[in-house]
Amino acid sequence: MATSMGPNKPAIARTNAQPIPTNYGALTTLVTVFFFWGFIAAGNSIFIPFCKHYFHLDQFQSQLVDFAFYTAYYFGALGLYLYGAFGGLDLVAKWGYKKSIVYGLLFSALGAVAMIVAVNANAFAGMLVGLFIVALGFSLQQTAAQPFAISLGDPATGTGRVNLGGGVNSFGTMIGPIVVAFALFGTTAAVSDEKIQSLGLSKVIVLYVCVGILFIAAAALFYFSKKVPAGISTEKQEKSSKALTALLVMTGLLIIMFAPVFSSYNSKEAKRIETLEKETGDENTKAVALLQSTVAPADSVFAKSFFADKSDAVINKQLDSLNQINPANIAAVKTIKSGNDARAAEIATLKHPLEQKRMYWLFGALAVVVITLLFSNASAQRNPAGWGAMQYPQLVLGMIGILVYVGVEVTIVSNISELLKQPAFGSIPSSQAAPYISLYWGSLMIGRWAGSVSVFNLKPSTKQLMTILVPIIAFGIVVAVNAISQYDVRPLYLYIVCVLVQIVAFYISKDKPARTLLIFASLGMLAMLIGLFSTGNFAIYAFLSGGLFCSIMWPAIFTLSVTGLGKYTTQGSAFLIMMILGGGIIPPIQGKLADFLQSRSTEVGTGIHQSYWVPVVCFAYLAFFAFAVKGILKRQGINYEEIDETISPLSTEPEAAIEITKN
Repeated sequence: MATSMGPNKPAIARTNAQPIPTNYGALTTLVTVFFFWGFIAAGNSIFIPFCKHYFHLDQFQSQLVDFAFYTAYYFGALGLYLYGAFGGLDLVAKWGYKKSIVYGLLFSALGAVAMIVAVNANAFAGMLVGLFIVALGFSLQQTAAQPFAISLGDPATGTGRVNLGGGVNSFGTMIGPIVVAFALFGTTAAVSDEKIQSLGLSKVIVLYVCVGILFIAAAALFYFSKKVPAGISTEKQEKSSKALTALLVMTGLLIIMFAPVFSSYNSKEAKRIETLEKETGDENTKAVALLQSTVAPADSVFAKSFFADKSDAVINKQLDSLNQINPANIAAVKTIKSGNDARAAEIATLKHPLEQKRMYWLFGALAVVVITLLFSNASAQRNPAGWGAMQYPQLVLGMIGILVYVGVEVTIVSNISELLKQPAFGSIPSSQAAPYISLYWGSLMIGRWAGSVSVFNLKPSTKQLMTILVPIIAFGIVVAVNAISQYDVRPLYLYIVCVLVQIVAFYISKDKPARTLLIFASLGMLAMLIGLFSTGNFAIYAFLSGGLFCSIMWPAIFTLSVTGLGKYTTQGSAFLIMMILGGGIIPPIQGKLADFLQSRSTEVGTGIHQSYWVPVVCFAYLAFFAFAVKGILKRQGINYEEIDETISPLSTEPEAAIEITKN
C-alpha cells in the first residue's frame, strides 16, 4: 500500500511482493530509439566544420551550433514545465511516454526539414534555427525516455536500463561517423578537414534528408510497436507557481549573464583582433607560397603546415636550413613572420582582458543557476506549497548534478586537442588527435555497456563474468572502429589498464546507484588530479579515463534524483533535462580559465593543463551529491543500498499511476 506523498514521505511499500519483471519487448524498442539519437548526432561532426569553412566563421561562431543545441534542451524542458504549470497536467504525462517520444521524433524531423531549407538558402542563422528545432525534439524525447526506461521494470534496477540505452546510444555515435563518411565520400577512412571543406551544398542536403527519414522511421517503429505501453499518467499535477517564478527569474538572469559575452564579439577590441587575425592569415598564405616555391614539389604538405603547432625555435631552425636553397624567399618569409609576431603580441594584449571579462560573466551564469536552485529548495523546506518537485532536496541537488555532469563530460574532451598540442604531452597535432578523442567517447560506451549487465536476468556467476568480459569486448570494438577508420591504434593499447580499473569499480559498486556514483566520481576526481600532476601518456590516459567514469553518471544521478517524487516524476524529469545547459556553461569556463592562466605564465601549455582543475571541482561535487543523497533518501524511508525481498520496489500508485495499455 502506497503512503501519501510529501517531501518526507516516499512511495515505498514494505511488502513481500516480488520485484517487477522487466518489459524486455518495450525496452528493446526504446533502446533502438537511443541508437538513432547517437547515430544521427554523428552528422554534427561534419556539419560544424562545414559551416565554419563555407560561411567563413571564426571558432566562436562555429561553436554556436553547440550553443543552439544545449540551449534548446533548456528551453524545451522549460516549455514542458510551463505547460504543466498552467495546464494542470504535465504534457508528457498527458500524452504518455510512448506518444511523447513519437512526437519528439517527428518534431526533430521538422527541424531536419528546416535545416535543408536553410542550407539551400545559404543561411547560417537558419541552420541554427533548424538545429534548435531538432534539439527541442530531443528534449521532449529524453524527458520521456529516461523515466520510461526506469518504469519498464524494477525501479531499483532502473539505472541499468538507462545505462543500456546509453550504451546503445554510444554505439550509434561510434559507428555513425563511419557510415556518414562512406555515404558522403565513398570511404570509411577518417574524414579530414579538406574532405569536409570540399563538400557541396547538395551533399549536405542529402545528409539531412537521410537524417529526417531516420527520425520518421524511428517514430514509426515506436508508434506501431505493440510491445510498448502507452505510459499515460492518470494524475493531475499540482500547481507550482513559486518554482515557475524561480525558473523564469533564473532564465532572465542567465540571459543577462550571456548577453555581455555575445556582445563582446562586436566590441572595438574584438573587431581589432579579427582584423589582425585576418592580416596574419593573409600573410601566412604569402609565406606558404614562398615556401612552396622553395622546397621540392613533394614537400608541399610541409610548406602548407609550416607554421602549425610549432615553437618559434623549431620554425627559425627550419628557416635557417632552407636559407641555403633560396635566401631571398626565406628572407621574405622571416619578414612576414616578424610582422605576424608583432600582430600576435598585440592580439595577446587585447585578448587577455576581453577573455577575462567573458570568463567572469560565464562564472556568473553558473552561480545564477546554483544559487537559484539552492535558494528555491531552502524556501520550499520552510513552506513546500507552490514549489512542486523543487520541495525535494534530492531533485534540486540532482539538477546541479546533471548541470555539472554534462559540463564535465563535454569539457574534458573539448579541451583535450589543445592539451595534446603542448610539448609536455607529445606535441600531437590536431590531425593526429582523432584517435584519442574517439577513445574518450568510446570510453562512455565501454562503461555504459558494463553498467547495463544488471538489466538481464543472469545467474550471479554469469553476471560477474559478463561484468569482466563486456568492457573488454567494448574496448576491442573501440580499437576496431579506429582501425577501420585507418588511424594508428597502437597508442590506445595501454588504455586497457584504465578499463580494468573500471571493472574493479563496477564489482565494488554492486549495482547500487549512490555507491556507484560515489565510487566513479571519486575515481574521476583522482584521475584528473593524476593528470594535473603528471605529463605525457600517463597524464593523457588519466584525462581520457574521465570518459569511463562519466559513463554511468547520467542514469545514476537521474535515478537518485527522481526517486520518491511520485506524481512530480515527469516534472522533475523536465527540470533535470533543463540542466543539460551545463554543456554550454562549463566548457567555456575551462577554456577562458586556460587563457587567463596562460597569460600569467611563460611556460608553454601551463594554462590548458592547469585548467583541468575545473573537472576536479565537478567530480568533487558529484561525489558530494552521491554521499548526501543517500542520507536524504534514507530519511524519506528509501534505501537502495539495502533493498531486499521485504521491501517492494518504488510504488507508482496512486500518486504516479501509469496506465499500462497498448496502442
